[in-house]
Amino acid sequence: MTLETSAGEGQPKRLVLKGTFLRQRTGKAVTFSSTPTPPKREPVRRPAHVAHMLALAHHLQRAIDRGAVADRAAVARKLGLTRARVTQLLDLLLLAPDLQLAVLEMEAVDGVEPTSERPLRRVAHEAAWAGQRTQFSRLTGRVERG
Repeated sequence: MTLETSAGEGQPKRLVLKGTFLRQRTGKAVTFSSTPTPPKREPVRRPAHVAHMLALAHHLQRAIDRGAVADRAAVARKLGLTRARVTQLLDLLLLAPDLQLAVLEMEAVDGVEPTSERPLRRVAHEAAWAGQRTQFSRLTGRVERG
């Protein structure tokens, strides 16, 4: 970048900047810089919270099945949860197997969760798997298979 000054007879002094300028936007403000903006970072992806809760539900049910824990009430006491919360978690196991797989594959991108647990429990309380699939496709925007 170079800076030149020029002035004609009876005219005000002018500043002329020569070089490459890159426009950068930060919010509403626009600035000019001679260095390019850094490339955008890759989005941060991690398993969705509901995927963690479903995995925990499978772990708890396995512990009950193999006799490591007597029942749901014992699980609640060991984890410091209410019995109602343990029941809510284990209700996720009522989802159709293909929906459970879809939930386990869900990712939160840059901290934005794809869905929360409460509407997913509503889907799980639908008795028929076909009805679950319909509600799940409405919830997630996925195309229903089958």
